[in-house]
Formats: sequence, C-alpha cells, structure tokens
Amino acid sequence: MKFRFGLLLILLVAGCSKNETPPASYKPEAPTAKIDPSTTATVSGVVTYTGDVPKAQPIDMSQDPACVLGKVPPNFGEAYAINKGRAANVYVYIKDGLGNYSYPTPPPATLDQKGCRYVPHVLGLMVGQKLRILNSDPAMHNIHSMAHENDGWNESQYPGGDAIEKTFNKPELMIPVQCNNHPWMKMYVNVLSNPFFAVTDAEGKYTISGLPPGTYTLGFVHEKMGEKTLKITVGAKEHAVAGPAFSSADIK
Repeated sequence: MKFRFGLLLILLVAGCSKNETPPASYKPEAPTAKIDPSTTATVSGVVTYTGDVPKAQPIDMSQDPACVLGKVPPNFGEAYAINKGRAANVYVYIKDGLGNYSYPTPPPATLDQKGCRYVPHVLGLMVGQKLRILNSDPAMHNIHSMAHENDGWNESQYPGGDAIEKTFNKPELMIPVQCNNHPWMKMYVNVLSNPFFAVTDAEGKYTISGLPPGTYTLGFVHEKMGEKTLKITVGAKEHAVAGPAFSSADIK
C-alpha cells in the first residue's frame, strides 16, 4: 500500500510540473538581395480621426505614494491620444510587398518607466533587436510581457535599478506589456522582420524611409480601433503620402 501511494504521489507531482514548450525561434528565409541606397523611397502621412472622441479615463495613482510625488492630479489613460482630429500611438508598418532583403539589426531601443507610465506607449522593434527597459521612477515596477508568438516574461525592477534587456525572436504585433504593481501601466510592443515601421507622433504624423521601389500594403494598427490597410506604389527616390482615417465607428 505504501508503494502504491508513493507511486501515485510521484505521478501527481510530475503532472503538476509539466512545462509548456516555449515558442520556437523565428527562422526567416536566407536573404537573396541587398537594398540599393541610391534608389530608396519614402512614405509618410498623417493618421486622422473623425467622430466623437471617447472620454479620457481618469487614473488613481494614490495606491502607491511614490507614483504621485510632485504630481498634480488628475491623471488620464492613454488609449485615445487624439488631438484636433489626429491620432497618436498608431503603429505603421509594411504589411506586404517586400522582397527577401537583408537588414542590419538596429541599435537597442529603450522603454522607460516615468511617472508610473511606460514611455513610449507604443514601440516598434525588429526581430533580434535589443529592448532596454529602464526604471526612472522612485517606485518598484514589475514588467510583464504577455506575448503569444514569443516567450513571455515577468520581472521586477527596483527604482534606478540596472537595465533589463530582452529580445523577441518572432514577428508579433501589439504585444501587451503591463506592470503588475500598477494596473494602469500598459503599453504595446510590435516586432517586425524588417526595419520599415513607425509610430505616429502627437500630431498623427509618421515617416518610413529607406524603402526599395515597389508596391506595398501599409498597415495602421491602433490598440482600440484595430487595423486599416492602404496600397501604395513608390518608384526610385519617390516620396509617397498615405494616411487612413479612423473614426468612432472603428472603436471595438
């Protein structure tokens, strides 16, 4: 009887400690071409918004005194950063049309924590590019990446602590990153296999440069309004202008 009980206990422990297989690394095809810098084109534009703008949601940071030092309330959420009909924090990228080019890995990108917010709110990276995470706050933060195609991670960071460095091995859009200590803190990381992406600024503007001539599908992604696409064609050294209009009807 003791032997059977011990065997059962071993089986139960083994079943509870099962680990899921982590996502496999992204393995792109070997590059077959290099971009000729003397022929590259640019696409830029403004992302607009029409209709009623959702009311900004107030945020109560008083649960952590370190988050309100020197601050004058109220604080508001960043889901709808719309100013005079122009939308910020829209991720713009080449969705389709690129050949199989080789690209150098960009230098590290930075994600900071300031005023108990993530800065920036939306960030673009290339596969394999380093992400350096800083904590400029007097508060302890907990950075939790909830990726699906890439490995997720969840790490604490002391005030002024050493930078945390991460990389993403597969393309994936709108990866939520949040702080478990401060539930209002949330941002989005986008990972692409090429360097042709941008995030709209406070005036809704973006620019993507260095494109080889061709016909492309541009994707425009917003955390609450989904994705819109536009087709563009650019010749050598040309400058195309493209920008979709989101509206209150797109809010999900």
